[in-house]
Amino acid sequence: MTAPLFKGVITALITPLRDGTVDEDAFVRLLERQIAAGVHGVVPMGTTGESATLTPDEHRRVVELCVEKTAGRVRVIAGAGSPSTDKAIDFVRHAKTVGADGALVVTPYYNRPSQAGLKAHFEAIAEAVQLPVLLYNVPGRTGVDLSDEVTIALAAHPNVVGIKDATGDMGRISRQRAEIGPGFALISGDDPSFLGYLAHGGHGVISVSSNVAPEAMVALYDAVQAGDLEAARLWQDRLIGLHKALFLDNSPAPTKYALARLGLCLEDVRLPLAATAEVVRPAIDRAVAAAGVS
Repeated sequence: MTAPLFKGVITALITPLRDGTVDEDAFVRLLERQIAAGVHGVVPMGTTGESATLTPDEHRRVVELCVEKTAGRVRVIAGAGSPSTDKAIDFVRHAKTVGADGALVVTPYYNRPSQAGLKAHFEAIAEAVQLPVLLYNVPGRTGVDLSDEVTIALAAHPNVVGIKDATGDMGRISRQRAEIGPGFALISGDDPSFLGYLAHGGHGVISVSSNVAPEAMVALYDAVQAGDLEAARLWQDRLIGLHKALFLDNSPAPTKYALARLGLCLEDVRLPLAATAEVVRPAIDRAVAAAGVS
């Protein structure tokens, strides 16, 4: 039986900013905190990393810095999405050049391609660069849903090794798992339903909450792997408020606010994102405390 290449708790890293530029020192501190907490991987330059507003040069630098400082201790899956297939290929090619373990490629946003267009997009990327690719389906952000049929077809390509599913639809994983087989990484992109996703046969999560509470997210995953569902539910109950609180305002602003309160970085975001609204800050503080983070 072939094991999936990617599994466990994989943190969708924020990109800390200071004075309008990437704060590399803070990024390295945050990265070291994640590794010390026992996460299994990290994603630089995903949605949570504000990839949509960073320049291409900033994007490449963050990925390169992440690979360099991680130094093989955990998997690095570089965000490499774009509404342009050619630009996505460029990002994936760069990820391979600097030594990333894989690329996370979101469905093209805004232009809303057909299922045939989505299939051709991912096939072109997989053919262009010999690097493991995780498909990323998040229709709430992109305006397009990658169908099960296309996902199953793409899984036949040797460079397409899994999917990050942020739909929260528990029914999809069962069909994909049955049709594709055990080697295809089924990764949740929805923290609140992570426990359910694992119960349906998922292999891990690309998590926003693990920016703030990495130890707790790893403990939940470990409890499931040990077959201790009672402990897993306790961790789920402890974390559910944080999962919700980090999306009370435009993400990743609440996550950056929480990390700033912990003294780990500034809460700066780049326009058009705005700083977390004052009205929701107390709820985030309470959720962080309830998750046991101090």
